[in-house]
Amino acid sequence: MSSVKAQSALKEYGKVSVQSGASYASPHRLISMLLDGALDKISSAKGFMQRGEIANKGNYISWAISIVEGLRMSLDADKGGELADNLNNLYDYMERRLVEANLKNSEEMLDEVAELLNTIKSAWEEIPAELQGASAASDSTVSISAPVEGDV
Repeated sequence: MSSVKAQSALKEYGKVSVQSGASYASPHRLISMLLDGALDKISSAKGFMQRGEIANKGNYISWAISIVEGLRMSLDADKGGELADNLNNLYDYMERRLVEANLKNSEEMLDEVAELLNTIKSAWEEIPAELQGASAASDSTVSISAPVEGDV
């Protein structure tokens, strides 16, 4: 099998693996997957930036922006209250910084957004297991909401 075919096959396997994981993931796990995905895209964009691969850099930054927007849209202001509002503002800021990083070719701005996402990810991972599935267990429909203050 040629190197190109092997890379293509690996890419397709990765897509299927992510799709399968998302199909059975709890709302808590889905947010974790989105955070990981955004961090991965930012890291890749930074690599493309360093190598001068402008088109790939732009594509990966756009992909990261889409993921951050997905995180923002998953917030439930009714259940999350002030924390959801704060996260909404933070995600909006991250999206703007990613656009600016793309325009200015700024690794520092990419690092800033990655650091913010890592802070959120660390807090998200600290949510006790019994609270992770609480919204899914109490409702037959899956809704992703921000944890209430004190849960993070």
